[in-house]
Amino acid sequence: MSEHFLVTGGNRLEGEVLVGGAKNSVLKLMAAALLAEGTTVVTNCPDILDVPLMADVLRGLGCEVELEDSEVRITTPAEPKYHADFDAVKQFRASVCVLGPLVARCRRAVVALPGGDAIGSRPLDMHQSGLRLLGARSEIEHGCVVAEADDLHGANIRLVFPSVGATENILMAAVLARGETVIDNAAREPEIVDLCNMLNEMGAKVSGGGSSTLTIQGVRKLEPTTHRVIGDRIVAATWGVAASMTRGDVRVRGVNHKHLGLVLDKLRTAGAEVTPEVDGFRVIQRERPKAVNFATLPYPGFPTDLQPMAIGLAAVAEGTSMITENVFESRFRFVEEMIRLGADARTDGHHAVIRGVPVLSSAPVWSSDIRAGAGLVLAGLVADGTTEVHDIFHIDRGYPRFVENLRGLGGVIERVGTD
Repeated sequence: MSEHFLVTGGNRLEGEVLVGGAKNSVLKLMAAALLAEGTTVVTNCPDILDVPLMADVLRGLGCEVELEDSEVRITTPAEPKYHADFDAVKQFRASVCVLGPLVARCRRAVVALPGGDAIGSRPLDMHQSGLRLLGARSEIEHGCVVAEADDLHGANIRLVFPSVGATENILMAAVLARGETVIDNAAREPEIVDLCNMLNEMGAKVSGGGSSTLTIQGVRKLEPTTHRVIGDRIVAATWGVAASMTRGDVRVRGVNHKHLGLVLDKLRTAGAEVTPEVDGFRVIQRERPKAVNFATLPYPGFPTDLQPMAIGLAAVAEGTSMITENVFESRFRFVEEMIRLGADARTDGHHAVIRGVPVLSSAPVWSSDIRAGAGLVLAGLVADGTTEVHDIFHIDRGYPRFVENLRGLGGVIERVGTD
């Protein structure tokens, strides 16, 4: 049985939506529980498919994991297993984040090369080179990343690109290494700060979170903790863009608006009234959006995860927009599906030129990744007729209560099962 969405366009989104914990944070926080024997509790967990998938990865490593409502309890044994096999990690890319904690705790890790979204290559070179500088040996063998170390020691590590995944794995290995580690050109995302905060609550000594330089003083042992996941800025921004595309009025709660500074500025440029609030923001779009240029960059730049939403906004904006993708080379696959919906779009290498049209036209389309799927639903909201969005399991991996939230804002969407 497979499922797809039926999205009927024409409605203006209005109302309030609550955002849960960040997908790009919770999975790494769950992996960090491997660093301490005992029970770690992660709260404000989003109800998304990737959380139970990560729970299965941890169970395969010897942990006991309980999922209840928005809370995950992870009990890590004194001696975790060190082999994350392919069956556990094949479905999502974030599973590779167990590599650093396993090297730190077990001094050995075997992690099958993971699967995930089809948005372009994401090699593990920086993960491996960072671990090698910490004293580990690391190779790719039989489809697995194999790393082992007799001893981990501090090092000065400069990343050639501020990779979120490499920063996280090196950081989690370094907290239990001997001496001081400095990571230069580190990722600055709010999710990195969230991980640093949790590690410090466990007894680590990490400074510089949110800057391009992380300094870690290694400690001998960490203790379990209880930590609340930050709100999901990508989900929050998706609802903000949806408000702008549908000329709606949406209040988004449960997120720090400061994590979305550039995104909200772009919505203002498109003609929206954007009001920051204590626990979120409000977007009101009264007229047709204006064309806006976007270029994806590591934080604090415009997120690559929001590129499909930027293309959706540009597709119905007044004027011509240029979208530049600087992070993942295959993310423009989404444009082919937008063209099915009547978008006037052309791509050339890392650039897409979008000439806005007043209304898109409904058609069957296919999701290639989490964000592309959400972007296609948003496009369906501003298309005439009913749009079929297929391969929606991608959306379920990143957006909790997607249908319920969209209906709550006045969107017309139905989940349909097909043989």
